[in-house]
Amino acid sequence: MNNTEYKEAMQTLNLWSKHYYVLDDPITTDEVYDKLYHKIIEYEELNPDILDSNSPTQRVGDMISEGFTKEPHLSRMWSLEDIFDKEGLDKWLTKTYKLDSNISFYCEPKYDGASLNLIYENGVLVKGVTRGDGTIGELITRNVKTIKSIPLTVEHKETIEIRGEIVIFKDEFERINKRRLAEGEAVFANPRNAAAGSLRQLDSSVTAKRNLVFLPYGVGIDTLEYKYLSDKMEYIYSLGFRKPPQRAVTQGYDEIEEIYEVMNRDRDSYDMMLDGMVVKVNEIAAQIDMGYTVKVPRFSVAYKFPAVEKITTVKEIILQVGRTGAVTPVAIVEPTDIDGVVVERATLHNFDEIERKDIRLGDKVIILRSGDVIPKIIKVLTHERTGDEVQVIKPTHCPVCESELLQEEVLLKCQNLECDARVVNSIMYFASKPCLNIDGLGVKIVEALFKSGLVKSVVDLFDLDLEKLLELEGFKEKKSQNLLNSLVNAKGQDYWRFINSLGIEHIGEVASKTLAENFGFSFVTATKEQIIECEGIGEEMAESVLEFVRVNTETITKLQTILEPLEPVKREEAKENPFKGKTVVLTGTMSESRGVIKEMIETLGAKVSGSISKKTDFLIYGEDAGSKYDKAEKLGVKTLTEGEMRELI
Repeated sequence: MNNTEYKEAMQTLNLWSKHYYVLDDPITTDEVYDKLYHKIIEYEELNPDILDSNSPTQRVGDMISEGFTKEPHLSRMWSLEDIFDKEGLDKWLTKTYKLDSNISFYCEPKYDGASLNLIYENGVLVKGVTRGDGTIGELITRNVKTIKSIPLTVEHKETIEIRGEIVIFKDEFERINKRRLAEGEAVFANPRNAAAGSLRQLDSSVTAKRNLVFLPYGVGIDTLEYKYLSDKMEYIYSLGFRKPPQRAVTQGYDEIEEIYEVMNRDRDSYDMMLDGMVVKVNEIAAQIDMGYTVKVPRFSVAYKFPAVEKITTVKEIILQVGRTGAVTPVAIVEPTDIDGVVVERATLHNFDEIERKDIRLGDKVIILRSGDVIPKIIKVLTHERTGDEVQVIKPTHCPVCESELLQEEVLLKCQNLECDARVVNSIMYFASKPCLNIDGLGVKIVEALFKSGLVKSVVDLFDLDLEKLLELEGFKEKKSQNLLNSLVNAKGQDYWRFINSLGIEHIGEVASKTLAENFGFSFVTATKEQIIECEGIGEEMAESVLEFVRVNTETITKLQTILEPLEPVKREEAKENPFKGKTVVLTGTMSESRGVIKEMIETLGAKVSGSISKKTDFLIYGEDAGSKYDKAEKLGVKTLTEGEMRELI
């Protein structure tokens, strides 16, 4: 890098920072930003005389919007040095041990949200201030007071600054985006931007609707006399603040690496987004002695997780035909490594999404990968367009059988029941784990059986014999016999699995259980009125059941005779108790698994639901209760601890 490239890099980073921090509209990924940021750091370290005051390395945190009053922090809010791998951790520890070798470390999640400073005086929340530039932020107290996870008063009476991150839980993020989409508003790119945008609303009533969550990670000005940071944070949690989902006191490299691997492995199971782990010297006296550089504390570091967002290019849009005939577009992208997995596809859901996001062939896009699910395109980088990009045309005919497609709301559907793709996918679904769990019926086997003409429907599976299978290429005796054994084992399973395996549109595992429990074998003769009376089943689902039964009665009867599924045993009516006939929701960690608690509650005559609504009678919660608890409080649903529930029983 030369001086001209240095100036250009600064301009680029400042543009990216403005979009990220001020406009809440990121135009690149964290990984790309970090790489350029560290190139600038390296150049400045080699050429200290040319250090530009406008360099992003001289700024801590984000810029200040003009929409709020500026407010100084009582003590500076610092950014953290980033490390990205084991080598980086080893170098940081070596440097830190030179300052003090008799130390331990406090490790906690690095939340992906918006930083906030809370100021309490005489036990009362008096100010809420955004990070700003680290010295001066934005005064947003009215917004902060709408966040239920922030206590308005605490037992601590001396002045104290409590620092933390404002986040939006993943399920709440999905709810917000669904509502915004329905109302024709632009959706948020990710939970981090949703949290930042929600926190800095000029209308505090908008903030109140977003179910933001505050997660403390540190303390600024305070009079606390603790030897260890871990003990100080335990005191902060005792004041009524939410604990992190994972934390640990560690003694060195191996233990830090161990808890890092745990957090990285489990991060998709947490309610909130994480982008790394923070490692801090646990001894407060050692922290004070180590002090700060111009930009960062010497006693703390952010150990970042591997990137899950990457920039790639859309090469092609292909079409997939599902078992119900729904035609789904899938983006084929330039192969991109995300967290050790080479990604070549991204989900697009439907053509309305392509139009709404204005996705074109040749576009550079940001893709997000979470866990093992197929990645999705979260943003199109329109500023990167060259003019050679090509618009995607909505198809009119099925890509498999070429029959005309039907537009059904946002879906395109192939109506040809004999379409090869529909038949193969219906068999795959029939054999899947949530259905009859027929081991050995993988996609290649099903396609081979279908192409051979031996299997044209799920019923044909049970006419297979060893002689027929051995005639097929690649079918050895052991493999063929194992498949036949699996088909025999599919018999005599729970009736809800049988209903689920039929592949009725809009009817999944939960609805299948509901139909089985309410009607048993007679679900095929149930009326629309009877089906709608079932909890959780609406008119569209009932219509779907009735239409499927009307068209497929003969197939259902044949399969039922072949498979001999077990009709549900009616529970004995429960004796009178506080939970009989009530709708209950469970959340949080309890003394036993939630499955055991659920079964116990159901034997009392209660219905256990997975979501809170106005119809919910009780929310029973354990430790680390999440957004369901907040929603229950908001709706006025009665909440019970596990202990209170057991006392009532």
